[in-house]
Amino acid sequence: MWALLAFMSAALLGCYDFFKKVSLKDNSVLAVLFLNTFFSSLLFAPFILLSQTGTITSGQLFVPSIDLETHLLLLLKAVIVLSSWLCGYIGIKHLPITIVSPIQSTRPVLVLLGALFLFGESLNVYQWIGVIIAIVPVFLLSRSGKREGIDFVNNRWVTFVAFAALFGAVSALYDKYLMRSIEPIVVQSWFNIYQCVLMGVIITVMNMLNPTQRSRRFIWRWSIPMISLFLGLADFCYFTALAQEGALIAVVSMIRRGSVVVSFVFGALLLHEKNLKRKAFDVLLILLGLFFLYLGSR
Repeated sequence: MWALLAFMSAALLGCYDFFKKVSLKDNSVLAVLFLNTFFSSLLFAPFILLSQTGTITSGQLFVPSIDLETHLLLLLKAVIVLSSWLCGYIGIKHLPITIVSPIQSTRPVLVLLGALFLFGESLNVYQWIGVIIAIVPVFLLSRSGKREGIDFVNNRWVTFVAFAALFGAVSALYDKYLMRSIEPIVVQSWFNIYQCVLMGVIITVMNMLNPTQRSRRFIWRWSIPMISLFLGLADFCYFTALAQEGALIAVVSMIRRGSVVVSFVFGALLLHEKNLKRKAFDVLLILLGLFFLYLGSR
């Protein structure tokens, strides 16, 4: 069941990447990110209020009271995720989505190493085959990038996306630790609220230090709240999967990178991005890797 939830999360993440790309076109990164955290908070704050007032008393949507130590753990989670988002938003604004999404596929490699050494996870033969096959397209991406004038070594936007993947890997490993003792809905509800507060502080401070920041162009698009909606659904499936017995963070993280398939389709059909034939081969390899991961996780 946890593998199926991971695949559902991957499909929803692909839609999230598409709406993020559309929302950031000629737009303020900080403004879009703040609204994302704001709408995400609006999605989950009612569960906290309804739980505290006794309207919801049990079930997956019940948010119990937590102590100060747990709040601090979730605040740290918000800092890690927000760091990943800031780097990722900046990168995706300046790079094709069909380049960004596969770069993010490096994240499961780091998660795999962490899972093996920190949590003692072990993969079966099918899972190892899937991981290796899915990693290969990451190294092939430099071909497509160079054809679009993107030097993977010296391009600063690629660097931002790489840091986004690094922070994302740290976040995934931290999630595995949190799921040992905290309910998924608790993590998702509170860390979204903390992210919104942190983004509010960041924007306020930057406006004070750099008044010209206020004049940065912002365009409202209905794709902006869709970012929060699809991310919220994707994370709900993800946290629920991790909380299940036997769930392997290394496999869940790799499956979630299957979102690149959905992103590729959107990028090809709606954004008309370049060099699709070469990128399609990389995506097919990722699909093949995901198939072996599925076989090994049944």
